[in-house]
This record gives sequence, C-alpha cells and structure tokens, in this order.
Amino acid sequence: MTDATSKVLREGSTRKRADILAAARDLFASEGFDRTSVDAISARAGVSKRTVYDYFGDKQALLGAVIQGLGESLMAAIRTAIAEELAQFDDLEEALVSFTMRIASGTMGSSDYATLIQLVNKDAHQLPGAELDDWFDTAPEDAIADRFADLAQRGLLEAPDPRLAADHFVALAFLGVTNARKSAIRPLDDSAIRKSIVDGVRAFLRAYAPRS
Repeated sequence: MTDATSKVLREGSTRKRADILAAARDLFASEGFDRTSVDAISARAGVSKRTVYDYFGDKQALLGAVIQGLGESLMAAIRTAIAEELAQFDDLEEALVSFTMRIASGTMGSSDYATLIQLVNKDAHQLPGAELDDWFDTAPEDAIADRFADLAQRGLLEAPDPRLAADHFVALAFLGVTNARKSAIRPLDDSAIRKSIVDGVRAFLRAYAPRS
C-alpha cells in the first residue's frame, strides 16, 4: 500500500461513502481509470477532494472498493439464488435449470455484472494481485460447491469432489450462454438462453447423476 492508504482512514458518513463509490463507479466505467481524476470524482459526489482521500486513501484503493462492492453484491445475489432454487425442489434437473436461468438472465444480465467485468478486464492491473485475490476468495464456484456437497450427501448427485463438480457445472451450464451472447447479432431471448442451459445441465447430470 502507499503511504496514503496505510494511514487510518475516516469512516465518515455512510451516505458520503456511498456517493463517492457511486461517482467513482460511473466515471471508471465511462471514462476509464487513467482518465478519471479524483477531482472529477469529488465533484460528481458533491464532496471535497480531501474527503475522497480521507475516506479511501488514493484512487487505486477507491477502484478496489468499487470492484469489491460490485463483487459482494453479485455474490449476495448468487447465494440467494442458490438458497431459493437449490434447497427444496421436486426435480433436480429443473432446479438446476431454474437456478442457471436466474443467474444468466438476472445477475449476469445486470449493470453491476457488466461494470464489474469491464473494470476487472481493463483496470484490475492497477491493483495489487494479492489484494484482488482476497476480494474474490469467495468465488461463485465455491458457493455452488457447498450446495453440491449437500446434494451429494442427500444422494442426489454423485460428486466425491464437489468443487470439481461445480467447475464442470459452470462450464457446461454457463459457457454456452456466454459464447452465444458474444456471437449473437441481437440479444438472445429467454428461449434461446434456456435451450443452451438445458443442454448444459443435462450434460452435467449425465456425468454426475447417481448411478442406478
């Protein structure tokens, strides 16, 4: 960390911190990290430049706080979807499809997700690698693996390595949607998304459904 970020930062008011983060997020996304000044962030947030430094230390730390906040928001949505879609159900295939549809159409279709991917791809090199790893130590695959371990204990999956099963599930269920979105001329409708997801979920279950 720099000398600015190693000092004790002000907690400040929740509202001011939120305003600074919102201003930084918008400007980082629209202008890029390098072209965004602390002066511009403070002006948009309606606070002094000194307040930005007092609350966050420096521009790099502010970028880290924006990325961390976006990641935490998306992880909260994923955990809620896991709890609501993959706890109690009548049919595992349909539950997995519903869960994946919810994430693909909702979470991955949100402005938070688009902004997070943009910032990580373009500006995350501004941050220390170890810190970035710490902010994403609760990956979506880890949360899915926890639920797959529970499903395996209930005899609904044959997954001796739940984390590996989660990796395979994400690759099969989500990769087709991601690739289709990249290559599609027009936005995909729900029926096209669902078909890709159903194919991926069925491939996953062929590998991980309990053997009779």
